[in-house]
Amino acid sequence: MPEQQAAGRHARATSNNPKHTPHHVIKFHIKNTKPSAGNTHPLLYDIQQTNHKKTGIKPKVKPILLGVNVDHVATIRQARGSNYPDPVHAALQAEMAGADGITMHLREDRRHIQDSDVERYAACAQTKLNFEMAATDEMIGLALRIKPVDVCIVPEKREELTTEGGLNVVNAENSLTPACKEFEKRNIRVSLFIDPDITQIDATKRTGATVIELHTGSYAEAQTFEAKQQELYKLTEAAAYADKQGLIVNAGHGLTRHNVAAIAAIPQIHELNIGHSLMADALFEGLPAAVRTMKSIMQQARANS
Repeated sequence: MPEQQAAGRHARATSNNPKHTPHHVIKFHIKNTKPSAGNTHPLLYDIQQTNHKKTGIKPKVKPILLGVNVDHVATIRQARGSNYPDPVHAALQAEMAGADGITMHLREDRRHIQDSDVERYAACAQTKLNFEMAATDEMIGLALRIKPVDVCIVPEKREELTTEGGLNVVNAENSLTPACKEFEKRNIRVSLFIDPDITQIDATKRTGATVIELHTGSYAEAQTFEAKQQELYKLTEAAAYADKQGLIVNAGHGLTRHNVAAIAAIPQIHELNIGHSLMADALFEGLPAAVRTMKSIMQQARANS
């Protein structure tokens, strides 16, 4: 009996002690608080709507979806010029583990994903293909032929290791609008990958695209608590504004199981597209386990928001 009482006291103490709270289930309700021990980047910006506190009615929680990017499975294959590992096999494994969609970015230089990967997955997808592409005639033609559920138009430079920022839709509006309208006519949903900036959101709306994907790279790469909080604020404000404009809000880039919770808790975000960190986790625990863990963290953050 004394042992049971002691165990109960320990359980109550640890449940109220932030040192014993996993980083991925920290609630983001406290402002201006120092990071707790054991948590590298606790994010304390209050992203909840406060209306339910006044009315006593909490708004219905929207589900959040996970899109898995399998580009870096192809990166390993292309490093040796072999026929393995197969990104389509990885995509099907991710789907079985609970992924809500698969992202493939076919770059102009074909550094990882190849045309045949996109074509093979499009023919056997159990969820949906999110086809990332630059707005070139070649890629637009390929997308119109393959007819994915979604296309996400991203900026692309040959010299970059990975996408370095969002599209400048304001400058490219005249060239993007015809492509968006053509995809719409073919019942292909268009997303523009942009930084969390109001002027870019307004320009996206004018192109006819119905989805934005917010670039989370600056948030992911922020080195200080203050900088991370500032980037989170930008993303939260942009998501709320875009949602009011009738746009579907997705997000992605640089997200890991250690930093994803605060983004998943933003109530307007519909889907997160994650790749590099999932493939890194998969090296040690397998892809299905990595997908399940990421989705669990996202869902728990959304439920607690």
